[in-house]
Amino acid sequence: MRLDPSDLDSALKRLRRAHGQLGAVIRMIEEGRDCKDVITQLSACSSALDRAGFSIITTGLQQCMTEDNPDREADLAAMEKLFLSLA
Repeated sequence: MRLDPSDLDSALKRLRRAHGQLGAVIRMIEEGRDCKDVITQLSACSSALDRAGFSIITTGLQQCMTEDNPDREADLAAMEKLFLSLA
């Protein structure tokens, strides 16, 4: 199933945020920063990635449910599998 990029604005914002956070984690490690600070930033990055993934899956599920989709059952099963891979 292909998703319209314009429907994924919130996911893209989260991914950009995660990208910045990951860059910060790398810099912190290179600078020898405190372990607690590194892990806190890494946790924030991980959370942003998870939320982006769930947002993308939610968009896909909405398309499965609202469009006249001949492959609806297969698409729903695929979305469920993707959801479980993030859980």
